Amino acid sequence: MKKQIHLAAHFPGVNNTTVWSDPAAGSQTDFSSFVAFAQNAERGLFDFLFLAEGLRLREHQGRIHDLDVVGRPDTFTVLNALAAVTTHLGLGGTINTTFNEPWELARQFASLDHLSGGRAAWNLVTSSDAFTGENFRRGGFLAPEQRYDRAQQMLDAARELWLSDGRAIDHHGDQFDMAGRFPLPPTPQGHPVLIQSGDSDAGREFGAKTADAIFSRHGSLESGQEFYRDLKGRMAKYGRERSEITILPATTFALGETEAEAQENGHRIRTAQVGPQTAIAFLEQVWGRDLSAYDPDGPLPDVDPDPGAEITRGRVRHDKDPLAVAQRWRELAEAKGGLSIRELIIETTARQSFVGTPKQVAKQMDDYVQADASDGFILVPHLTPGGLDEFVEKVVPELQDLGSYRTEYTGPTLRDHLGLTHPRP
Repeated sequence: MKKQIHLAAHFPGVNNTTVWSDPAAGSQTDFSSFVAFAQNAERGLFDFLFLAEGLRLREHQGRIHDLDVVGRPDTFTVLNALAAVTTHLGLGGTINTTFNEPWELARQFASLDHLSGGRAAWNLVTSSDAFTGENFRRGGFLAPEQRYDRAQQMLDAARELWLSDGRAIDHHGDQFDMAGRFPLPPTPQGHPVLIQSGDSDAGREFGAKTADAIFSRHGSLESGQEFYRDLKGRMAKYGRERSEITILPATTFALGETEAEAQENGHRIRTAQVGPQTAIAFLEQVWGRDLSAYDPDGPLPDVDPDPGAEITRGRVRHDKDPLAVAQRWRELAEAKGGLSIRELIIETTARQSFVGTPKQVAKQMDDYVQADASDGFILVPHLTPGGLDEFVEKVVPELQDLGSYRTEYTGPTLRDHLGLTHPRP
């Protein structure tokens, strides 16, 4: 039997990848958008829906960075509501381990798992960002080298609560102290599916030890295979089988009736995602300077970045060494025939993308998975809420014809979809 492809869907609307200028773009806060998106993912037999998290609006040059940040309702509120209008689709939420407490978080996820009949998933993320931490009582206190230690302690405490089955808990550590009884019984899944997305060495170790699924950023076949080998190769020392983790890189897609039409659609989408203002704003993150006088359709600045500047407060999408980034970008722009600023940002911010006819895209995805570059994909569509419609209608049947995608759900829980065992105390 062929290796089976797993699919999940990232609800768009919290970054510049959503094309708001498209006439089909809808609200990212109306519940009807979440319902339409979730029900279409379920129609496509996806494993789960995935919500990202933003704990603070970024600021760029002292202003809200409104080119790629928009609002979203509370994650648990949305997911619990979606549990009532879906029957099989997993419901995954990104919740930070740095600024939350295990008892309350464990109760929220256990409630979601009970109310959904065993479909909850927790994407564990860490943060050492003092700017984000200013929103919280504990502040941005945590040094980067401590963030995975706290995350592990958070997870250990939450698991102890989830699997206590009414037993008294007496948990003590340097991050958390708890005593008492958890108010809920074990959930239909034992506890929610655990998703992790860190790519540092510490992040990979944490994922190999704890995760049920990995949200990977490795898009090319070669880098995907390297990450797949490395991550799954770390599992044995924790007594885990390779099949206990599902690796899912984020990916986009562009479809057309012909390959040429698909390529044209893909170019149109990327150009809409990175407009002139967005291109300059991304460049300013690296250069640490006001570059508004530069032409986005012109060459890169001839001045070097200011390494000590903090022009953007909050998450940025590049390495910590701006001089090294600028050098790589200059080399790339030259190697590609003299890319403009906007063309370079389009090139460097693109995710893995499958482009072609529905049959071609299905074949590309299947080849990728069969080559152990991943176990499936988290699709990141460019439209809210109808970004999955064409994929579900046209690509899913092609995947089924290839024999590498389910034709029906085989169980009620997310663990059933992912082929995971029921956790025990």
